[in-house]
Amino acid sequence: MSKEMNNFTFGRTFFLMGFSDIRETQILYSVLFLLIYLAALLGNLLIITLIIKDHRLHTPMYFFLKNLSFLDLCLISITVPKSITNSLMNHNTISFLGCVCQVFFFFLLATTEVALLTVMSYDRYIAICHPLRYEVIMSHEACVQMAVSSWVSGGLNAILHTACTFSEPMCGSPEVHQFFCDVPQLLSLACSYNIGELVIIGLSLMLDFGCFVFIDISYIHIFSTVLRMPSKEGRSKAFSTCLPHLIVVTLFFSSGFFAYLRPPPKSPSPLDLLVSVFYTVMPPIMNPFIYSLRNKDLKMALRELQISRQHLSN
Repeated sequence: MSKEMNNFTFGRTFFLMGFSDIRETQILYSVLFLLIYLAALLGNLLIITLIIKDHRLHTPMYFFLKNLSFLDLCLISITVPKSITNSLMNHNTISFLGCVCQVFFFFLLATTEVALLTVMSYDRYIAICHPLRYEVIMSHEACVQMAVSSWVSGGLNAILHTACTFSEPMCGSPEVHQFFCDVPQLLSLACSYNIGELVIIGLSLMLDFGCFVFIDISYIHIFSTVLRMPSKEGRSKAFSTCLPHLIVVTLFFSSGFFAYLRPPPKSPSPLDLLVSVFYTVMPPIMNPFIYSLRNKDLKMALRELQISRQHLSN
């Protein structure tokens, strides 16, 4: 790759085309995304606060849920605020460095979330299928190691994807037909096929599929054990903690697989925008509602927090 081509790629500005060029639609979209972002921000911060303050929630399950909420909080903050700002200001540009940062942090957080969702399914499997060994297997040290390993895997994957995506010069119009710098749209701007990034995507999808299969196998064992429980209350509690996790996992994986298994788009597609919303925006907004509305422990912790605040105010 020549130095001239490298400088051309590094110095350029990208245009995030987003959802519409019509000013009224842009404002409507920005208001909608702002409401979604604020809901995700408040919901995930509430979960983190409740878990930190309530000592009864200092268990492996809620340790991983706290990490998941932090991941979702960061994941939606990488893409949505910039898109809202661009729409409100009618200024749809992003610098080369800004685009690189979006790609890096998106893969860092998305890959870490895949690993963490896998760990969370393992945690539920041990808790329900091997309850007598749960405290030994899921010790605090083991939980910390699993969380750190998830972040390390996310960092390595992010470095590989970012380096390979921007290793090739880009030709033609710098228009990214997406509301953030997503790799499939960036690959369509490359002067030639980016073999390195395509290989990395292939390997990543294989690992993601392996995690998805592991999660499915875990839940097959979980549900078979739950159905044999004599206590109706025990079955209800097990389903209430497992089903929300399974819904989030299915949505996150299926939309991601669809987006990255498709060939790089040659023309803008509304379907690409819709699918990207499902794996960037929906999980962070769904997690707080699913876990808080279906989880008795979190609802109890929230009530006690409200009571303690009332006492302090009085």
